[in-house]
Amino acid sequence: MNQQIAFEQIVRCGCGMDIHRDTVVATVMGEGVKKETRTYSTYTNALCELQQWLTSLSITHIAMESTGIYWKPVFNILEEHFQILLVNAWHIKNVPGHKTDKKDSVWLTKLLLSGLLKARFIPPREIRDLRDLSRYRRKLIQQATAERNRFEKILQDANFKMSAVISDVFGLTGTKLITALLSGNNNFDELLELCHGRIKNKKEQLKEALVGHLTPHHKFMLKTIRKSLDSVLQKIALLDTQTMLLSKPYQRELELLQTIPGINKISSVCLLSEIGADMSQFPTEHHLASWAGLCPSANESAGRIKSTRVTQGNQYLKPVLVECAWSASHVKGCYLRSKYESLIGRRVKKRALIAVGHKILTSSYHILKEKVAYKELGYDYLSTRRKKSQVQSYLDKLKNLGVEVQVTSIA
Repeated sequence: MNQQIAFEQIVRCGCGMDIHRDTVVATVMGEGVKKETRTYSTYTNALCELQQWLTSLSITHIAMESTGIYWKPVFNILEEHFQILLVNAWHIKNVPGHKTDKKDSVWLTKLLLSGLLKARFIPPREIRDLRDLSRYRRKLIQQATAERNRFEKILQDANFKMSAVISDVFGLTGTKLITALLSGNNNFDELLELCHGRIKNKKEQLKEALVGHLTPHHKFMLKTIRKSLDSVLQKIALLDTQTMLLSKPYQRELELLQTIPGINKISSVCLLSEIGADMSQFPTEHHLASWAGLCPSANESAGRIKSTRVTQGNQYLKPVLVECAWSASHVKGCYLRSKYESLIGRRVKKRALIAVGHKILTSSYHILKEKVAYKELGYDYLSTRRKKSQVQSYLDKLKNLGVEVQVTSIA
């Protein structure tokens, strides 16, 4: 038996779209609009025709699935003309056995008109551009790290132990030594002159570390990896320059974010590019933390609490916050460090870092919303609050026993 579901109409007229790589299936419904479904290609001219058709029908709202990256070109064309709700495909599952492109678009339209859809967060175009730069920069950093690891692997294969003596093989001294070795210079006295004073104090250890067997294959691999690494670093420099240009309108917000311990210039841009500068998108800081995947999930059945692990959330924002939390845990005399130390005693390091990252995200929410700098509570804040709580607890117990006492603080 087919079961008809009745909806209360909230939106006057709207359109639901089932988006694929090559086609868009759109269904229009509402007051004064005849139910109709059309299919368009995803070429720009076809999307412009779709926009003109929807405008002629006085469509005000559009609902579309966040299907990979295929929604982006459609969104870019229609963004200025309609109120678009980008929804999670997992939240709008249709009745099993009713899966076609046309039925999906009809189902989306019904949910849209009934006000049953929850839109995903889409920042303004300027923030989206910053987000592209930030995410691409992170990928390039990972590539540079991989190239450095390959370089070190070849050095070890050639029996060079430079990393045991020099803290940074890719620093000024390390670069000079490797360049000299690749050019065939094995004279230790000349190589020693390329080192700065602190490394010269390790003369005997350095002499042993620079004795290796550098074959033509090793030289070819080292030169090739170095070229690749230089190319990646040049791209990162270009991205940094472009990021500086695009982030000028948000200079105040970036400076305020950098008042939080553990957040530097780069991480502040990453944070702003992911959550945006307008905190009205999130009703409270708890909504932002849930969206970022930094708060425990709710999973309870029959009074039994099951797994409360953090949700997946934003896969780009969470690593940045964890890195900032790790940096903050090494800042002397700050509240975030004392919070990390208080948690690590009863939680593993990863959970403690997630909790500190949650604190940083909550602070960022209020900083961006109220346009104020970070207020440092101090390293002793937790111990002072714990002391007051313990004293009050003992006073309550004595009062229940019928004993009144007067508390005097000892200087």
